[in-house]
Amino acid sequence: MPSASTGASTIVDASAATAVRTEAAPLEVVPVDSRMTPGGPGYRRMSLALFLAGVATFALLYSTQALLPLISGDFGVTASTASWTVSAATGALALFVLPLSALSERFGRRTLMTASLAIAVSVGLLVPFAPSVGWLVALRAVQGAALAGLPVSAMAYLAEEVRPKALITAIGLFVAGNSVGGMSGRVITGWVAQEWGWRVAVGTIGLIAVGCTVAFRLLLPAPKHFKAGSLRPAVLVRTVRGHLANPLLCRLYAIGALFMTVFGAVYTVIGYRLADAPFSLPQGIIGSIFLVYLVGTVSASTAGKLVGRLGRRGALYLAGGTTTAGLLVSLADSLPLILLGLVLITAGFFAGHAVASSSVSHTAKEGRAQASALYQSAYYLGSSAGGTLGAVAFHAGGWAGTVALGLLAVLGVVTITVVGSHAARTQRRLVAVQH
Repeated sequence: MPSASTGASTIVDASAATAVRTEAAPLEVVPVDSRMTPGGPGYRRMSLALFLAGVATFALLYSTQALLPLISGDFGVTASTASWTVSAATGALALFVLPLSALSERFGRRTLMTASLAIAVSVGLLVPFAPSVGWLVALRAVQGAALAGLPVSAMAYLAEEVRPKALITAIGLFVAGNSVGGMSGRVITGWVAQEWGWRVAVGTIGLIAVGCTVAFRLLLPAPKHFKAGSLRPAVLVRTVRGHLANPLLCRLYAIGALFMTVFGAVYTVIGYRLADAPFSLPQGIIGSIFLVYLVGTVSASTAGKLVGRLGRRGALYLAGGTTTAGLLVSLADSLPLILLGLVLITAGFFAGHAVASSSVSHTAKEGRAQASALYQSAYYLGSSAGGTLGAVAFHAGGWAGTVALGLLAVLGVVTITVVGSHAARTQRRLVAVQH
C-alpha cells in the first residue's frame, strides 16, 4: 500500500534537498546541508591536507628565523639587516595576499593553494644557494609572495566547505598546522645548521615542504560549494571597500596585526638573546627552544571550546592576558623562566589568532576570500613590523626593549576588544528600543 494511504511520510533523498510529502501538507523541499562536519565524509582528509599545508607554509616562511645569528656571521651583517630575511617574506605575503585572493575567487581555492605551494617550494630549493644577503632577501620575498595564495584560500575553503558550527575547530586545526610548521622548521634548522651550516638547514626545510605539498594535493577533497567570482577590478574594489566599512572586521584585522607584532618581535630576537651571555647556547639548543610551538598547536585547536565557554571577546581577553604574563615572566635572567614566558606568549598568541581569524570567516557573508585576505595582510604586516621593530628595540634596549614593544601591542588588543564590547552593548540597546 502506498505510504500516503497509511499516513506515513515518503522521503526521497537528493544531493541537495529532501522531499517530504504528508497527507496534511503538499510536497515540501527541505534543504540538506552537505558541507563537511567532524566525523563526516572527507573531513579527516581535509583536516590532514590543510594541516600539512599549514606545516609547509610556516616552515618555509620562517625557515631563516632561528638561523639569524648564523646568517649575520656568514654575511657580516647586523641583526636588523639579517631580520629582513624574515620580514621580506612576511611583508611580500602581506602585499600579495589581496591580489591573489581575487585569483582564488576566480579559479578556485584548491587550484590556487596548489600553485602557491608549488612555486614556494621551488624557490625554497634555490634559497640555499643565495650568494649574498641581498639575493637571500630577494628570494625570500618571492617565496613570501607565492605563499600569499595559501592562507586566504584555506580560510575561504573552510568557510565554504565546513558547517558553521565546526568552523572554528576546523580553522583551529589549520592554525595548529601553522604552529607545527613554525616549530619543526626552526627546530630542524637549528640542529642541521649546527652540524652543516644554515644553507643545508634551509635546503632541508625545502625538501620537507615538497613532501607536504604532494600529500596536500592528493588528500584535499575537491570543493563542492565554490562559486567562481569576477576578476574585474571594480568588483574587487567594491568588495574590499565593503569589508573595510565593517567596524567588526576592521577590529579583527587590527587584533590579528597586533598579536602578530608581539609574536614576530619575540621570536625574531630570542635567538640573539640566548646566543649571548649569560646563556651562550649552541645553535641546536636555540632551535629546540621553538618546541614550545607545540603549546600553540594545543591552544589553537581548542579555540572553539574557549569561545564556547567565554565568548569571542572573553577568549580575546584571556589570550591577551596570557601573552602579557608571558612577556613579563620572560624578563627574568633565568632560562626556565624564559621558557615559561615563551610558553605563555605562544599559547596566548595562537589562541588569539585562531579566534580572530575564524571570526573574520564567520562575519563575512560574501567575498570571504577578500575578507580573509585583508586579515592575512594585516596579520603579516604585523609580523614584518614585529620582526623589524623587535630587532631595533633589542639593539636599543636589549630584551626589555622587545618586551616593551610587545606590551604596547597587547594593550592595543585589549583596547580594541573593549571598544568592540561597548559597540556591541550599544547595538543591543538600540535594537531593544526599536522593538
